[in-house]
Amino acid sequence: MYRRSLLLAALAASALTGLPALPAHAKEKQPLTIIVGFPPGGSADTISRLVADGLRNDFSPVVVENRPGAAGRIAIRALMHAKADGRTVIIMPNGPMVLFPYIYRKLDYDPVKDFTPVSLIARFQFGVVAGPGSGARTVSEMIAKVKADPRTGTYGSPGQGTLPHLLGVMFSHTTGVPLQHIPFQGGGPANNALLGGVINYKFDVVSETAPFHRAGKVHILAVMGDQRDPQVPDVPTLKEAGVDMQADGWFAMYAPAGLAAPEQATLEQAVARALHDPRMREKVSSAGFEPVGSTASELATAQAADLRRWAVVKGAGVLLD
Repeated sequence: MYRRSLLLAALAASALTGLPALPAHAKEKQPLTIIVGFPPGGSADTISRLVADGLRNDFSPVVVENRPGAAGRIAIRALMHAKADGRTVIIMPNGPMVLFPYIYRKLDYDPVKDFTPVSLIARFQFGVVAGPGSGARTVSEMIAKVKADPRTGTYGSPGQGTLPHLLGVMFSHTTGVPLQHIPFQGGGPANNALLGGVINYKFDVVSETAPFHRAGKVHILAVMGDQRDPQVPDVPTLKEAGVDMQADGWFAMYAPAGLAAPEQATLEQAVARALHDPRMREKVSSAGFEPVGSTASELATAQAADLRRWAVVKGAGVLLD
């Protein structure tokens, strides 16, 4: 009788608070590891840590694990070997998921079959950036100068096979400008080379270059999306500058292949809650990204569209081992 009274009292207290009488273990948060294929301090690391903060309402602990190297492929292999239980994901830029199938002779993964899409995290813009030694202030000036003297068409990237490298390939293929690629060990050294006049151009994330542009140290000649970037509203799009080319950047979350639908939905909904929170959206926007937080099917559609768009790279003859 005494035990029955205690049970009734507990149920009554639960009703008064509006919360169900759940066992303690049902309230425990599960851990989540977010793998990042690039070093701390870059765009991928920044957006991943912002998302990690937002996901702590649903998971605990949330750990960001940097696995840099091979333009993100080391991190991808780590995800492929992870258990498909909804506790390990990757946040990856679109390059490894839509470009690498066209440029690597022996790519050891299939970007569609080997992963479970979760959410399109954020979009961002790339820009065509001219250094102080280039003398170019518009895209047309850049094209004219490099065609007149191909030795001036040097551009740098964070490494062979990275998206900035391939954006230069696509630009060269579209315009007929003979650009010369110079790879560096990361985005920082490439930026230093641009500022120091070692290279003349770079295809870079707008958020990373905008402060130098506003200070007059470099010039963003055009942005590569379908509309102007609010960070540099004075800068035209490539199409406005007369070049028929568009290339958007995005970050997305994937889980290992074989993730069950309930776990996929749990991750998808948690990311949507995080990225639709007004405070989180402000943080992501302030970092230079457009927050999204899509469904898994919307991510799959965006990836398929970019796979079709980037097929042009096959004609450029870029093949890497």
